[in-house]
Amino acid sequence: MADEPGESPEGGLAALVPELVVGDLAARLRFWCDLLGFQIAYQRPEDEFGYLQRGRAQVILEVSKGHWQTGEWDRLLGRGINFQILVDSLEPLLDALAIARWPLFCDPHEAWYRIPGHEAGQRQFLVQDPDGYMLRFAQPLGRRAMAPGAGGRTSSLRSAPRDSRAGARRGNGGDVGRTAENRLGKISARTARP
Repeated sequence: MADEPGESPEGGLAALVPELVVGDLAARLRFWCDLLGFQIAYQRPEDEFGYLQRGRAQVILEVSKGHWQTGEWDRLLGRGINFQILVDSLEPLLDALAIARWPLFCDPHEAWYRIPGHEAGQRQFLVQDPDGYMLRFAQPLGRRAMAPGAGGRTSSLRSAPRDSRAGARRGNGGDVGRTAENRLGKISARTARP
């Protein structure tokens, strides 16, 4: 784990930084740093607080003290929100998650989104952290002209069937577990010596 914190986030504080309430901070730092490649910019262990960054992406993880709690906490705190994090390559993240046998919520796929005058593409996947926060890692693919006949629609997203994703979140395996096993096989084949 990246446990050598810097003095402040590289490049300064972002204009918008989500602060996520988490369970066990040490376990969450292992997930975010060891598997997802974030680094600790700074932390306050006595407050169970960590400020993380990965490239230009920044996030705060903090164990709740109840100061800003607006209601009862549900075990899955991240319902209804997902965080898009732009990365240069999805492969290192996918490899680390596969080795850890961490289930993906949505397998890697290409998606094109309509923006004024054209479409912007990205290869992306979604994964939930231990507290249920949905993280969408995206590798930009560039821009293209609007597809003829698209009528302003965003390209459809492909994902694992809902039942297999739910099963994987409950630890039952499903298709998502098999995807991790397939990826592990590919990693082994790439790293095997002749």
